[in-house]
Amino acid sequence: MCGISGELRFDKRPADLAAVERITHHLSPRGPDAWGVHARGPVALGHRRLKIMDLAEASGQPMIDSELGLDLVFNGALYNYPELRGELEGLGYRFFSDGDTEVLLKGYHAWGEALLPRLNGMFAFAIWERDRQRLFLARDRLGVKPLYLTRSRHRLRFASSLPALLAGGDIDAALDPVALNHYLNFHAVVPAPRTLLAEVEKLPPATWLRVDADGRREQCTWWQLNYGPRDDERGFELPEWREALLGSLRAAVEIRQRAAVDVGVLLSGGVDSSLLVGLLREAGVENLSTFSIGFQDAGGERGDEFQYSDLIAHHYATRHHQLRIDEREIIEQLPAAFRAMSEPMVSHDCIAFYLLSREVARHCKVVQSGQGADELFAGYHWYPPLAGASDPHAAYRAAFFDRTHDEYLATVQPKWRGEDHAGAFVREHFARPGAEDPVDKALRLDSTVMLVDDPVKRVDNMTMAWGLEARTPFLDYRLVELSARIPSRFKLPDGGKHVLKEAARQVIPAAVIDRPKGYFPVPGLKHLQGATLDWVRELLLDPSQDRGLFEPAAVDRLLSDPQGQLTPLRGSRLWQLAALNLWLSEQGL
Repeated sequence: MCGISGELRFDKRPADLAAVERITHHLSPRGPDAWGVHARGPVALGHRRLKIMDLAEASGQPMIDSELGLDLVFNGALYNYPELRGELEGLGYRFFSDGDTEVLLKGYHAWGEALLPRLNGMFAFAIWERDRQRLFLARDRLGVKPLYLTRSRHRLRFASSLPALLAGGDIDAALDPVALNHYLNFHAVVPAPRTLLAEVEKLPPATWLRVDADGRREQCTWWQLNYGPRDDERGFELPEWREALLGSLRAAVEIRQRAAVDVGVLLSGGVDSSLLVGLLREAGVENLSTFSIGFQDAGGERGDEFQYSDLIAHHYATRHHQLRIDEREIIEQLPAAFRAMSEPMVSHDCIAFYLLSREVARHCKVVQSGQGADELFAGYHWYPPLAGASDPHAAYRAAFFDRTHDEYLATVQPKWRGEDHAGAFVREHFARPGAEDPVDKALRLDSTVMLVDDPVKRVDNMTMAWGLEARTPFLDYRLVELSARIPSRFKLPDGGKHVLKEAARQVIPAAVIDRPKGYFPVPGLKHLQGATLDWVRELLLDPSQDRGLFEPAAVDRLLSDPQGQLTPLRGSRLWQLAALNLWLSEQGL
């Protein structure tokens, strides 16, 4: 797990090594163990290293193979690299290191972009082909590892985070009005390739990009998620799906234990993280640490789920760490958490993951987390209304969107008013072939777009801020493809995730399954009051923070009734505005 960066010039000039070094050093929290840069004519590559898979210097990056004419920087982990290495050795390739990086480099030489479907893991990488003078970039299926790009007439730059790209300089800070529409409507999700900055984009998940030294681009989506059972699965009932799911989960958890000595689990006390603990114990992991976080109660809402996380920790005799955070520390740490964000995120649990990762990093380098289960197995409240819906788009929008379009127009100043871009995006996505059931349409959107640019990005940003590698078994592509084949009627009952809960009953205590659904709560940011509300008011009313984005009347309306201005997802509209201002400020924009 690392941070990568680079530049490719189109104007026959040498790459700007100083800019690449600035970008690379900004990524130091992602890779605190080592760093390196390499320049070759129009291209320069940078890398920050977190040593996990292979501790030897031979796996250092940028990795240069002069014999093959390839230079590589790679962020991520390939869990099936031993099997791929065996195939490559059978083809005559010789290896000088023992980790996954060289397997990726030689695999690309052997198979080109056809390597990508062979990979099981999380990755974003760049390979410079010396003889063909072209750069190849790629991102994993579910976008677990990020890759940001900025392009001008003269050059392309890339990095693992947007703030790192800013450190390289030469980027206009102008906002993208379409992205702003997404941010304020689609629960802060800005689908790739857009970001809030008009001059910065992100490579979409499951996509490769090839750019030559003249600036010509070729881009391809190399994987897609289709819904519906295979012919041999059409007769499956709940028992068959449950057993298939449990087998796939076991394989996903086990393969993610490769090269992980000190194992941790982010234990919320819900089904997903509790199931990971049970499966790790089942796989024979002995030195298992678990970590839970809690906050002060607010607005009549409990700030922790310790009763359930404690139950699992006791049941499996884990080395359990319980962290409780008060309101003062939330306010103190929010700026640092927002500095760590590549894009502004409004989910209250960002600060939870940031502070929890700080604690976990003191004990281990690798942690497993349960992200993805709700999006794959219909765990959220907006899925049941879509069952049989005659207008899936309208049903989804009513349950998920933070504002109507009219409310959006009343929130922003005239410069930012425009079409209903977020609504049009969802409508177009729902119309694509490959998902006919209305619930499947929503699951596909959430799994391939919302999940990538909310929960997955949140975990990557917050864990990597502390040099912590998070592995997400539910995002194993084989498990994701299996989940898409399971009909929604096996997911929706029992408050959602029915088939997953039935699989979990084979592993963990029923007490954490038959419980009300919980979230990773930070009530103080949801029910803005007291010192937190004062802090938000000061942030929004400070003249030096006024960027001409929001209508003053809309801000006044929100401040006059902060408790009554919640979105359909029970989030704070007021917090959305404050979060955007805070992120822009912390990035120096």
